[in-house]
Amino acid sequence: MPSPINIYGLDRTGLEQLFVELGQKPFRGRQLMKWVYHQGLTDFAAMTDLPRSVREWLQDNACFELPEVTAFRVSKDGTCKWVLDVGDNNLVETVLIPEKGRNTLCVSSQVGCMLDCSFCSTGKQGFNGNLPAAYIVAQMVLANQMLAERNERVTNVVLMGMGEPLLNFEAAMTATNVMMDDLAFGLSKRRVTISTAGVVPAIEKLAEVTDVSLAISLHAPTDDLRNELVPINRKYPLAQLLKACRRYADHLGGHRKLVIEYTLMKGVNDSKQHAKDLAELLRDIPCKINLIPFNPFPASGYEQPDSAAVYQFQTHLMKRGYTTMLRTTRGDDINAACGQLVGQVKDRTKRQTRYLARVKAAAV
Repeated sequence: MPSPINIYGLDRTGLEQLFVELGQKPFRGRQLMKWVYHQGLTDFAAMTDLPRSVREWLQDNACFELPEVTAFRVSKDGTCKWVLDVGDNNLVETVLIPEKGRNTLCVSSQVGCMLDCSFCSTGKQGFNGNLPAAYIVAQMVLANQMLAERNERVTNVVLMGMGEPLLNFEAAMTATNVMMDDLAFGLSKRRVTISTAGVVPAIEKLAEVTDVSLAISLHAPTDDLRNELVPINRKYPLAQLLKACRRYADHLGGHRKLVIEYTLMKGVNDSKQHAKDLAELLRDIPCKINLIPFNPFPASGYEQPDSAAVYQFQTHLMKRGYTTMLRTTRGDDINAACGQLVGQVKDRTKRQTRYLARVKAAAV
């Protein structure tokens, strides 16, 4: 018997197609979206403007499945972290960062990560698979359920959690479509951001299907250094990546900029020369720069930069005319800060085993 269709995994086009296959008009899909996302209703029988035969079919063949929450923790700074069971002994993590007038949700797209950026704890856990679109959307549903208790909602979403979203392209596109659809969560395209380490073919494809905001995990101004920190750079070096970035920036138009993410590590990429090289590298990319002091994890081999080095780095970029923000570390006491998400990954690679051996050796 086939598994029920998880309605959270269908965007407007998917729902319209579902109803067409049932011999109904496409507008029935839009009616269903309003019930689910505007009214918060998940009882098909109560969706009274749908034909009874359709409601009965949906009851037998569709569902609203959310992953089980196995843990929920709140940081001393108010940051919240959910640990979600996505099946087969795999857990992923979702983080909500509350600020005045703003609730940013950091969403995971994969179980672990296919990439192995040297400064990111997620990559050390290895990789098991992609999350379905329904489980990406479900993270938004769960966060909004919690926020509704205080008459708030998620205002911003970043696909910056576990995984590389552009290596789970179709699911990421479906999920962001739901997030931005006026019949669903209705977030502005400026408030939904996909973060990529530089999957160039997917960046080029992105412009064909969406105008979601884009962040580039850059972290180095030269190929030699980026090859060490972000290994996918060996496949798609900076010249190719920046060419794709220019094209996507053109697609977004003159009033929107890309975000460049740059994790600062002491003695690795935080010198004044690195700042000069970065400013030169990005000179014709419409962008703003987000500086992220490294967040430690066991046996990483990296350290947080000195505050003076961070200030010098930021000051140089600002003098060169770049809008440069320093990300405040949030949730590090519950391992919810950038680069610290680990979940529980039934690793298909040998990466986790190698990492755990290093942790054990470092503890001796």
